[in-house]
Amino acid sequence: MSTAFDVAIVGFGPAGATAAALLGQAGLKVWVGDRLTEVYEIPRAIALDHEIMRVFQQLGLLEAVSPYCEPFTPSEFFGVDGQLIRRMTMVAPPYPQGHVPSMVFTQPPVERALRARVAEMPNVTVALGVTVTDVAERGDGVLLHTRSADGATQALEAKWVLACDGGSSGVRGSLGIPLVDLDFDEPWLVVDVLVNEQGLAKLPTTSVQYCEPERPCTLVIGPGNHRRWEISLKAGEDPQQAATPEATWALLSRWLTPEDGTLWRQSSYRFHALVAERWRAGRIFLAGDAAHMQPPFLGQGMCQGIRDVANLCWKLSSVLRGEVQGDAAERLLDSYGAERGAHVRELTTRIKAVGALICERDVGLARARDARLLADCGGVVKDTPRQDVLPRLEQGLLSAHDTTARGTLSPQPWLVAAGGERVRMDDSLGGGWRLLLQHPSVAPAEAVREFGEGGLPLRVFALSEHEDREADGVLAAWFKRHACVAALVRPDNYVFGTAADAAGLTALLQEARLALH
Repeated sequence: MSTAFDVAIVGFGPAGATAAALLGQAGLKVWVGDRLTEVYEIPRAIALDHEIMRVFQQLGLLEAVSPYCEPFTPSEFFGVDGQLIRRMTMVAPPYPQGHVPSMVFTQPPVERALRARVAEMPNVTVALGVTVTDVAERGDGVLLHTRSADGATQALEAKWVLACDGGSSGVRGSLGIPLVDLDFDEPWLVVDVLVNEQGLAKLPTTSVQYCEPERPCTLVIGPGNHRRWEISLKAGEDPQQAATPEATWALLSRWLTPEDGTLWRQSSYRFHALVAERWRAGRIFLAGDAAHMQPPFLGQGMCQGIRDVANLCWKLSSVLRGEVQGDAAERLLDSYGAERGAHVRELTTRIKAVGALICERDVGLARARDARLLADCGGVVKDTPRQDVLPRLEQGLLSAHDTTARGTLSPQPWLVAAGGERVRMDDSLGGGWRLLLQHPSVAPAEAVREFGEGGLPLRVFALSEHEDREADGVLAAWFKRHACVAALVRPDNYVFGTAADAAGLTALLQEARLALH
């Protein structure tokens, strides 16, 4: 059948908009549609990390989103008797990704910036106020039917479809893909308040986890005067009643009165841990909340969705541009679900462990938890970087030779340009496949040339040629820590593999070339 679009994206939330921007930037013909006509004005996500900011950097969005982002304060955990039992912070500078590792942000303007970037791309068609009513594979593509608010219908064709249509995904439902329950289901009230100066003076200066059996609760310091509370509901409490202004202010009375600020949003939710049984059905992929949902204790919901599309979009682009073909193309596309599914499950397990620590309802067990945590640190609470909780990739398109850096995010050092200004490495080197070297002599010219023969260019960065330009020694320290002289980096910034010498690098490049061709 004739195909009008390379990729059709169902859903124009953060994951869908990022996918549209990444695929549009790659030069593909993209359609993206959403049943809403405007950005949802209530902030749902509140946290971002340096991996996501690196994706925004790739899209040229840092200047547009930075005004709505601030560094995440430390999160302090207080136990049964009000004692400090844990503190989560961010990794110390110099920051390995070239960005503040943990941030809070205001979602609506960041989403508008994403949409504005997509609007600049003439190869991306945006359809708002439309519902995708049906998707069905037809030979070498997918046929989609849409209906607008006025009842008008349309059919369109695409080679591939990406469903980013949320937790109640109609596309996932039509494919009959079930969600696997990872055993977390609790009622919570989420409250966002714009706090005035009088109220701010009453509140903690760090984010807080109140690990109290009576009513576990989280307080997050958002940008500016935005503060968020996540308050657990007890058995028998009516979630709808809890979300009324009167009941919400009663729950907030420990901290604030109605004279201290304005309610921005109060909503009752059931926090779930769910993951799709499959992430791909033929030419249709799931991403974002359509593929998984996790409790919010580390603020990873939106981050996970953007990780999904960053992983998939470069693979789809490589296949659609003919850089990877045949069986290798199928393996590459299958690696999306293998990589992201395993990563989501592992991170959800770790998030549940944090949730279990916060939400212990038995007073005796909670006191034992507090004593154990304090004993483990010798009575002196030490900082635990949030990034330490994030797992690496363990399967998929990775070298068979396991090393400490394989499957982790590659570093992005700041460089000092000729004029003295600082520039991040990705802005200087560019994206795609990259080879980071300690010294150019370790790179076998023939192996580098052969890697690019299949149409996949390889950008090379040799530290020794830029050592005087690396501002903070991030890459030099990274090579030393992982006992390697070279790293092959995928387009999504994950390390395919590392090598300790020239012979190892030759083998690494040949392994990657065979996997891709």
